[in-house]
Amino acid sequence: MDHTDCSSQHDQRHVGTSSGTPTPYRAGLTRRSFLRRSTAAVGGMAALVAALSPLKDLDVEDMFSVERFLQKHYKELSPEELEKVLERIRAQVERDYKFRPELKDIKATEGVQFVYGLNLSRCIGCRRCVHACVKENNQSRSPEIQYIRVLEIPRGTIDIEHSNHYYDRKEVPDPDSFYMPVQCHQCKKPPCVKVCPIEATWQEADGITVIDYDWCIGCRYCEAACPYWARRFNFAKPTYAQDDEGNYLLNHTMTYLSNRPRQQGVMEKCHFCLQRTRVGRLPACLEVCPVGARKFGDVTDPESEVSQILRSKRIFVLKKEVGTEPRFFYYFDERHPQTKTSAPTVTIEGLEPGGRTGGGH
Repeated sequence: MDHTDCSSQHDQRHVGTSSGTPTPYRAGLTRRSFLRRSTAAVGGMAALVAALSPLKDLDVEDMFSVERFLQKHYKELSPEELEKVLERIRAQVERDYKFRPELKDIKATEGVQFVYGLNLSRCIGCRRCVHACVKENNQSRSPEIQYIRVLEIPRGTIDIEHSNHYYDRKEVPDPDSFYMPVQCHQCKKPPCVKVCPIEATWQEADGITVIDYDWCIGCRYCEAACPYWARRFNFAKPTYAQDDEGNYLLNHTMTYLSNRPRQQGVMEKCHFCLQRTRVGRLPACLEVCPVGARKFGDVTDPESEVSQILRSKRIFVLKKEVGTEPRFFYYFDERHPQTKTSAPTVTIEGLEPGGRTGGGH
C-alpha cells in the first residue's frame, strides 16, 4: 500500500507551512478534577484504576509525589510556580543522577513556524541521526527508545509497509535500496493532541507539539492516533548509559518540555530539539548528517533554506490522505532515489546495529 504522494514543484497545500494558532487550553483542568470526573463517569474508583492500568507498576514515591501529582497544568503556572517546578525537577535529577542539570523553560517565539525537510536523494541510511538524537535528548537505553526510525526500502518501490527498519549492515548504503527516516511530523492538525483526555500534549506557537511528562497519565491514546509511529511509551523506568566511573552520560542542558529525564508510564516524542532550535541552533540529527540530507528552518522567512526548497523542489509528505498537514516533508534533488547513484559508502563501525536500535515503542 503506497502511503506517499508526490506533489508538483510548487504545490505546498499539503505541507503544514501556514501559521497556526497554539492548541487552546481549557482553564481550570487539573488531574484531580479529571480523576474525579472520570471516577463518576465509569462508575467508581475500581473501574478508573483499571482504565489507568499502565500506571500500576509506577514507583510509589514517584506516583504519589504530592507536588507533581497536584501540579497545575503547564499553561496555568505563574512564573513563580513554574520556577518551583523546575527547582523540584533539578533536585530530583541531582538525587537520581548525581549532577545538577541546566534546566530551563524556553518559550516558543511568536511568528516562527519550524519546518523540516529531508532529501531522499542523499540519505544513505547510516543512522547517525538516530544516535545523535538519543544522546541529545536523553533517551532511555533500557528499554531502548529512539524517536527516529530509518526505513530501508527496495529500489523500484516506495511501499513503506514492506520496508525494513531492522537492517544490520556493516556498510551503507545498500546499492539496491534507498532510505527514508521517519519521526514526528509535527502536524499542523495533530490527531494525537485531539485524543488526549487531559491535555498533556499540545501544539505550541512555533508549530512544535510537546508533551508535559508530569501531566501525562500514560493512556497511550496519542500513540494509537499517530499515523507516523512517532510516539514512544516508557514501559519501565528509563535507564541511561554510564561511564567507567559511574557517571551518567546525560545531556546536562535540558528544558521542561523536551529532554529532561522521563519516568515510567509516560509518553515521549520528537520535539525538534526545542532546547536547541528555540535558541537559534539546529537539531542534533541535522548537525551529524554526513551527506547534508536534512534541512530545518523557519518557513515564514522566505529566504530560509526550507522556504526555498518548498518553492523549487519536487516535494511530498507522508500519508497525505490522512489530512494532518505535516511540517516534515521529503524531497528529491538532482538524484532520484530509484536511480543507482555514486553515494558515498559509510562504514557504521561503533554504532549499535539497526536491529537493536531502530524500533523503539
